[in-house]
Amino acid sequence: MTVDGERVGGGHCVCAMRQGVAGALYLFLALTASWLVSGCTVAVPADTAQVPTTPLVVFLVRHAEKATGGRDPALSPAGVTRATHLAGMLRGAGLQYVHSSDYARTRATATPVAEAAGLTVTLYDPHDLPALARGLREKGGRHLIVGHSNTTPALVALLGGDPGAPIDDASEFDRLYIVTIDHAGGANTILLRYGSSTR
Repeated sequence: MTVDGERVGGGHCVCAMRQGVAGALYLFLALTASWLVSGCTVAVPADTAQVPTTPLVVFLVRHAEKATGGRDPALSPAGVTRATHLAGMLRGAGLQYVHSSDYARTRATATPVAEAAGLTVTLYDPHDLPALARGLREKGGRHLIVGHSNTTPALVALLGGDPGAPIDDASEFDRLYIVTIDHAGGANTILLRYGSSTR
């Protein structure tokens, strides 16, 4: 398995979201629509679904732009700006958990969000996404998952959502998924864009 090109072993709705009041409004509407729009709901097969005891809302992003060079690069200045935008955007989302893979770029993307919400970042193993998906379903609640260009869509799919087209590893950093799973196990996906466009 690779992460962002490095070896480390459903219908969906699309809209644009930017920082500020308009972004907060879009986020509110997206969260509301994710529970109400039946046309975007995907029934998860009964033999693989694990219905959460409380409703599950998962925000999923790839890490922000990374610096060049090194085996574990930090965020670039543009990435730091994007991570700050994400923290402001999700400030009112009612997050209860923030998760990151154990890489400098993912931790640096997750940390501003966690700090803004008064939370700590929990690390997960990107090699074992099925375990992460099971844990999310068991716990329910509202989570942010910061991952990579390939693991983020893969986790969306494992949750029963629609990952859409593959993320462009070289240039796409603005994708934000919201996957909701209701008491019946139905999954709904909304795909948003945040921060400055990268394409």
